[in-house]
Amino acid sequence: MNPIWLIRMSRWARNPPSWRQAKLVVGVVIAALALGYVEYIWGWPSWLTVEKLPRQP
Repeated sequence: MNPIWLIRMSRWARNPPSWRQAKLVVGVVIAALALGYVEYIWGWPSWLTVEKLPRQP
């Protein structure tokens, strides 16, 4: 674990964030997990995959 995260966690333990900020963080984490789960179930769409273009001489 990165030591920076330990410092941030200790700051949050000493000075807890407001309910609004805590809900925002939880919402972002839930959205990221949901997006990862959807990608895991249905896979990455082929139209979003970057393809290498051939070089022109």
